[in-house]
Amino acid sequence: MSTSRLLSPSRRTTLAGLAGVAMSGLQGGSAQAFEASYRWRNVRVGGGGFIPGVVFSRAEKGLAYLRSDMGGAYRWEAAASRWIPLLDNQAQGSWQGVESVAPDPLDPDVVYLAVGMGRRDPAAILRSANRGIDWTIAEVQFRMGGNEDGRGLGERLAIDPNDTRILLFGSRHDGLQRSEDHGRSWQKVEGFPHAGLGLNAWPQPTHGGVSFVVFDPRSGRPGQGSRTLFAGIADPVSDRLWRSDDAGATWKPVPAPHALLPCKAELDTTGSLFVTYSNGIGPNGITDGAVWRLDTASGTWTDITPVRPTANKGGGFMGIALDPQVPGTVAVTSLNRWNPHDTLWRSTDGGKSWADAWPVSHRDVETTPFLYWGEAEADFGWWMAGLAIDPFDSEFACYTTGATIYATREFSKVSRGETTTWFPWVEGIEQTAIITLTSLPEGPALLSGFGDISGFVHDDLTASPRVQFTNPVFGNTNTIDFAGKAPAVVVRSGTPHQRHGGPTLAWSQDHGRSWQPLTAPSLADAPDPPGKTGRSRKDLHQDAAITVSADGATFMVMTAVPQITRNRGGSWARARGLPVWARPVADRVAPEAFYALDFATGELFVSRDGGAGFDRQPTSGLPDISADRPSWREVAWPLIAAPGHKGRLWFISQKGLYRSLDGGGRFERVASDVTVEALSLGAPPPGRTAPVLYAIGRRGDLRALWRSDDDGRSWIRINDARHEYGRRFRCLAADLQHYGRVYVGTDGRGILVGDPAL
Repeated sequence: MSTSRLLSPSRRTTLAGLAGVAMSGLQGGSAQAFEASYRWRNVRVGGGGFIPGVVFSRAEKGLAYLRSDMGGAYRWEAAASRWIPLLDNQAQGSWQGVESVAPDPLDPDVVYLAVGMGRRDPAAILRSANRGIDWTIAEVQFRMGGNEDGRGLGERLAIDPNDTRILLFGSRHDGLQRSEDHGRSWQKVEGFPHAGLGLNAWPQPTHGGVSFVVFDPRSGRPGQGSRTLFAGIADPVSDRLWRSDDAGATWKPVPAPHALLPCKAELDTTGSLFVTYSNGIGPNGITDGAVWRLDTASGTWTDITPVRPTANKGGGFMGIALDPQVPGTVAVTSLNRWNPHDTLWRSTDGGKSWADAWPVSHRDVETTPFLYWGEAEADFGWWMAGLAIDPFDSEFACYTTGATIYATREFSKVSRGETTTWFPWVEGIEQTAIITLTSLPEGPALLSGFGDISGFVHDDLTASPRVQFTNPVFGNTNTIDFAGKAPAVVVRSGTPHQRHGGPTLAWSQDHGRSWQPLTAPSLADAPDPPGKTGRSRKDLHQDAAITVSADGATFMVMTAVPQITRNRGGSWARARGLPVWARPVADRVAPEAFYALDFATGELFVSRDGGAGFDRQPTSGLPDISADRPSWREVAWPLIAAPGHKGRLWFISQKGLYRSLDGGGRFERVASDVTVEALSLGAPPPGRTAPVLYAIGRRGDLRALWRSDDDGRSWIRINDARHEYGRRFRCLAADLQHYGRVYVGTDGRGILVGDPAL
């Protein structure tokens, strides 16, 4: 039964349609055609997210690939000493979640990716014959989980080294899949004993499925295929390791002396199969595990677990790597060994004895200093699912974490008990989710709010920031705002960091370079937020955004009844006259003015005393806005005060884009064929005062980045088919110091900066 559909949208064929797309996006004639050409690059942070796997090519020295869980795949370009993103030209967002990667073992130009963000998203097998520059796409019916639990298992995708037409893929829900035509079409292996547990409904826990596939190259000859292969199953079934000696036609179980789940496996040149085991699929929830070695000739198992997990030192094992140049050299990583910490072990005798890398590790993170997290030393790592040793260089090894990839050029020192230096191997990688961005009219051009890694001040867009938001450190930074006429005053809100905890509000008086924590009183009588019931800590954590008056004197926190402080948190007062859970915005010029909309009634409330009290003000022109209230703290607020203009407001509705020039007295709909999802206002063109508009939005089915120089009446598309990024655009900030520049926060590819091409 066929389970795939072949497409062929390569980078070149995509570009063939670029001119037509660009022209269709123009409404202002040839003068705007030049402006539509933009140069895109990343604002550098360096890594920042979870990388589940790294795989070296066995066909060429200096060639490696990695897969991320939400930011696509990368190729290591040795000549440039940097990672090259491979999926920025793909418009399908699901492709950015990479379930598995497989470089061809014989042809260094060929590589395959198994892609699909989750069980609700489309999935495909991608093949490139030029190292990821172009892709042939085979859409498949078996769903994947590139950003679901179990994404550290694998590798699921395997190429027969004796016949590279043949590929096997261990799926999560639909058993073992096979291709005999270089991945163009796929069929389920009916003889495989585990058919899969079937696609279960979200949010039920996903399945681990077939966790890895390993070919034994000794069992075949070139051109005739391999006869022996192994497959692990990370589902709750009785037999979890299977072997075939007839190229997958029939299978027999390989009984294991325990009930753990096989996570990853590597086969050495002598026929020993090394397997890491855990009692869960990760990357969280694992409390037990082991490492075993199987003599594939005799079927004998040997327990080679470095350190047996205990009740107070739990966790399991995930990453595994062999050194093909030095038989017997093997390395493994722990997973969820929170007490005392995760670590990596290295053995030179096939697992009989181990050396712990943690005590002798030195992490040099000066190239990405955010890894200090405000501490004196960078953490060794967590979520350490990926591990690899360069097959051409025994001294070069790497392991992945939840925030970076560490590599060393002196791996043998671990076994000698000598200090081993590890460095972030992330040049070119930006694998983060951006929640909010703010551009200041003076000082640093950009402030950023990230998921998982707090946020930063960006003085130099080409260097990893030295200044991370600390005191307090947030897990996520959800909002950043500044005083319109005193932009050195900045405020932010977020969610607690799992290690640091503490307040979820902060203020700065030096453009965000240093911070003071801020805590608003809890409102015991506060009702649940709209659409949410039973929320704990709803005042101080969860959804409490913050804004600041134009002169920087008043902070307002969005508790159920907004509260203001005029003495930096020394005392607080409830704002009067507002409906519960209203969220005012501050006028960017007039320090006395704040504006709020009641989404249920469409009424406008205005304060003219710095937020102490609000009055209803007649307003006209808005449609029914009851469906426009954001219900998630990470979504930008739809009411926006324009910089540099008193009383000028914008409102983003599902029914269109609206503008007011008189403080909300009258809104008018801006006639446009672009449906705006997010909006930011930037520096005006030379000789003009009206800000330029930038938007994430749709024209028909095309979701893209847009710019308007005429208050939203006409829009130019400013990204192109080479810069799609899965169209996973999440937020944006127009530069207030440089006309034409815009920053875009993605869900997985970090921060992008776009400048008009010269």
